[in-house]
Amino acid sequence: MTGYALTPIEPLEVEIYGIGQYAPAETVEEMIMYLTDKWPDKSKSAFHSALARSIDAMVFAAEPEAARAAFVTAAHAAGMHVLPDDMDELRKAS
Repeated sequence: MTGYALTPIEPLEVEIYGIGQYAPAETVEEMIMYLTDKWPDKSKSAFHSALARSIDAMVFAAEPEAARAAFVTAAHAAGMHVLPDDMDELRKAS
């Protein structure tokens, strides 16, 4: 049986299921699943950039950190928070 290795990232949680409802991602492949199956707004350029960088990281062994950063940017463009990246902002708001 042949398998493939997952591409790890610094773990994050994205607010993809609504306000305060977070889902975890620890690999590029999980980010791609959220982008392709669950993303609320696929019309923004940040979404397309995140998807392209994530696919590059998975297929061509490109920088997973760049894919993660693009994913966070796309989440923000879609109005979602990302933990732990947005912890300071959320603490200030509460």
